[in-house]
Amino acid sequence: MTIRPSRRTLLGAALALPAIRGAAAQDAWPAKPVRFLIPFPPGQATDTIGRVLAEALSAKWPQRMVVENRAGGAGVVGMEAGARAAPDGYTIVASTSGTNGINPSVIRNLPYDAERDFNYVTLMFTVPLMIVAHPSFAPSDVPALIAAAKREPGAINYGSGGPGTSQHMSAELFASQAGIKLTHVPYRGSGPAVADLIAGNIPMMFDSVASALPHIRGGRIKALGVTSATRAVQLPDVPTIAETLPGYEAIGWAGLCVPTGTPDAIVNRINADATALLRDPTFAARVVQLGGTPAPQTVAEANAFVRAEIAKWREVAKNADVRLDG
Repeated sequence: MTIRPSRRTLLGAALALPAIRGAAAQDAWPAKPVRFLIPFPPGQATDTIGRVLAEALSAKWPQRMVVENRAGGAGVVGMEAGARAAPDGYTIVASTSGTNGINPSVIRNLPYDAERDFNYVTLMFTVPLMIVAHPSFAPSDVPALIAAAKREPGAINYGSGGPGTSQHMSAELFASQAGIKLTHVPYRGSGPAVADLIAGNIPMMFDSVASALPHIRGGRIKALGVTSATRAVQLPDVPTIAETLPGYEAIGWAGLCVPTGTPDAIVNRINADATALLRDPTFAARVVQLGGTPAPQTVAEANAFVRAEIAKWREVAKNADVRLDG
């Protein structure tokens, strides 16, 4: 007797084939090298720590993760390339507080949508900033700085690496929450600003802990407060700004994202492998040594975090009228 499969059985098998093929393809991922787009030149923290993570992921995967620096336009060039890449799991992009948190609010014709064009996998690390000042600057802590600024609105200058940078926006958020007015002196990069701070040409600025630490230890500048919610591991005696202004927080960060539409199975695989490394004590110690704080997240947490960052900096940019394109 011949047993014929029912129409329902045949239909079920046909419907299952695409899912089986898709699962098999994703199980085989990566079947070729994975491109890691970093929207900055070599040498910045995102590049330095990103390369360490890429090397470690290459050791876990059957194919290498190949770093490609695509710098230009405050990170816009690299992020646009990432947004236009095929959502097949073979392009991962380094997202940052500047490119994905601040740019959407300060660049009017941004050629990518930070919320719609990317799925955020996890943060890699966070970097606190801090208020640093020349030793001759009278205020030596945040309460004294606020009091001095209230006595003479606009009389205190502060430097930054340029308009719309995390240094500039952190200072604007601080001024807004403290109810004070400071005068912004933008430079072409944080290096020249720090040089002028050490020379005493500007009294203060916001700078990253990693950049400021050698100068603080050398006595060339002094620390008034850190921008993170908790004190910096490297400078535990320096209070947070939030100890004076509850709720204040402004951190630099970098993470991993992929073009929207990348299969969930691949996104979850990248998340699992990357966060396992970030939680590993040896790897985490390496990140701290390079100036960052490991910050592993779930995919849902990563996407919620970026949305919150965009909303926060949109309000700051609006109140301070900060625009990079005039």
